[in-house]
Amino acid sequence: MKLFPIYTWTRGIRNFKHRRDKFSHLPWAQGAILLGCVLIAMLLANLPFTRDAYHNFLSTSLSLNAASPDGFTLSFPKGMTVNSFINDVLMVVFFFVVGLEIRREVDHGELSEPKKAILPVIAAFGGVCAPALIYVFFNHGTAASSGWGIPTATDIAFSIGILSMLGRKVPVSLKIFLTTLAVADDLIAILVVALFYGGKINFLLLGIAALVICFVVLLNKLGEKRDIFYLIPAFAVWVLFYYAGIHSTMSGVVMAFLIPMAPRYNRAYYYRKRAQYRRRITEYDAIEDPSDWPNGPQRHCLRRLSHISRNCIGMTDRLEHSLDSWVNFGIMPLFALANAGVTISDPSYLNIFRFSPELGSVSMGIFFGLVLGKPIGITLASWFAIKAKVGAMPSNSTWKMLFAVACLGGIGFTMSIFVDTLSFGDQAPEVMAGLRDMGKIAVLLGSLCAGIVGYLLICLVNALEGKSRETE
Repeated sequence: MKLFPIYTWTRGIRNFKHRRDKFSHLPWAQGAILLGCVLIAMLLANLPFTRDAYHNFLSTSLSLNAASPDGFTLSFPKGMTVNSFINDVLMVVFFFVVGLEIRREVDHGELSEPKKAILPVIAAFGGVCAPALIYVFFNHGTAASSGWGIPTATDIAFSIGILSMLGRKVPVSLKIFLTTLAVADDLIAILVVALFYGGKINFLLLGIAALVICFVVLLNKLGEKRDIFYLIPAFAVWVLFYYAGIHSTMSGVVMAFLIPMAPRYNRAYYYRKRAQYRRRITEYDAIEDPSDWPNGPQRHCLRRLSHISRNCIGMTDRLEHSLDSWVNFGIMPLFALANAGVTISDPSYLNIFRFSPELGSVSMGIFFGLVLGKPIGITLASWFAIKAKVGAMPSNSTWKMLFAVACLGGIGFTMSIFVDTLSFGDQAPEVMAGLRDMGKIAVLLGSLCAGIVGYLLICLVNALEGKSRETE
């Protein structure tokens, strides 16, 4: 009877783990958690009894400081706070995984065949250019002009999550189209951040980083596939990028494209070693006490088999598999908690039609860039590509449904907020903070509106096309 509570407790833990794993595999799970974190961050940043603690915690210093008696001081990483740790360290892992996903798609995915990739790639460029032009239209020549990159990104988690909720209402070809578009969009966003949102470049440190990268390329060419020879250079490249003025998250993308895809051991080696160690395990059963399973020599054989099995999977696949859950359910929620919490000290921040000759209108540029620019740019670019016979219309789809799906491309969120944190650095601190806060609110409102409009339009188009098919 005494064991009953323990049994109930352990059974409850097993059931919780099962439900957690089942939930984590749902396509909309990541989007739901991110949305919850956004709401929590907004509450923490605006409730009177949590506002100060929230901002004070994010600004807490995490740098390691050392001082010598003669007055020499060293701080590493320089100026690191909780907020910058999330944005400059944890987000490196996010960009690393994004780089691995892009590389997989380029090598043997939707971007591997030019005919399959060309339409979503062209559409992605249209979906970047149109929002940027709308933003520039509202903010040209003002203090907010440098934020043109904010409304150009698509958040793959939210957009694909909404598509999964719609089920069969969306043709499979359009789901692939939006997924491929989002991957290409991520690559363009990475290039935008690298080229336009870095700091003052230290070319000496950048040159050292280039030498380290060349060394890694050489190791790859020589066939080196051990993890340690890539993890240590990856840390060195991050440090060099951090101090060189190139945004440190770009180091994650660079290293993702340098890691070897081929496994360390081939099929023949695995089968040979597996037969060898299985034979040894059987022999050690006869030598040692059979009840002592596994005995010492057998444990050694099993460890070697485990090591060989692990290295029969390419490093890129292993890293992506092991980091994917940490990114989706750890790093991204932390990013949302740290960056989506905007203190609405001025109610006019909620007014997306706010405009001034000096500051422009961050809100209108971002909101209309996401809600209008994204679907219009994606649809127009697709139309030109198809009419020019460069690309082909996704099967079983119509222009109405393609436009409705393109509306989901206006869900910017993660990358848009990330670019917002990098923008307006050339302004006075108080002006910069105000512009960034207005930008974040506009991203949240624009992404929410784009998601709702896209969902309703897809349902409406599906209903109309269903009725037209019935009449035929």
